[in-house]
Amino acid sequence: MFYKVIKRIFDFICALIGIIGTSPLWIVGIIGILISDWGPVFYTARRIGKNNKPFKMYKFRSMCKNAENLQDDLMKYNEMDGPVFKIKGDPRITKVGKFIRKYSIDELPQLLNVLKGDMSLVGTRPPTVDETKLYDLHHYARLAIKPGITGMWQISGRSDITDFEEVVRLDKEYIERWNPGLDVKILLKTFGVVLKKQGSM
Repeated sequence: MFYKVIKRIFDFICALIGIIGTSPLWIVGIIGILISDWGPVFYTARRIGKNNKPFKMYKFRSMCKNAENLQDDLMKYNEMDGPVFKIKGDPRITKVGKFIRKYSIDELPQLLNVLKGDMSLVGTRPPTVDETKLYDLHHYARLAIKPGITGMWQISGRSDITDFEEVVRLDKEYIERWNPGLDVKILLKTFGVVLKKQGSM
């Protein structure tokens, strides 16, 4: 219980500092999205959080406005094994979207989710509602903790990982090994991965 309180305090303080410190990137992202594809700046996705509780996750919109309607036509190109949809060179991604994804600027609004308590800085990958409908029983172990902006799978290959079972294994490893030091280690490695643009979509 003590560690959970420490983690929540750490998340809140770091998220607040992160929003203030990255404010110039928020401005760049907002202006870029409006110029390239006029429409909503933020994309709100319904995700499943701790204990199977749904929440709204925020991101900068990196895809065209009707992206969700086009997904069914692209399912045959899915490169992930398991209940996750990912393809490299996704045609729905705008030019500015490619840039903000490359440097993970699109993830910044998730700091708002951390402030709200829906997410943690470090945790498991937040699944979609449709993904959880395809879960086997052992996959639900991932939902024992809050989802994170980053985690074991991000520093172990990010989008280069195509096997969902590997994502589950890494998430379980994080849950079993969790301690404050591990969170700090993952955050530091995340900065390195982002700067090197390893595994970005």
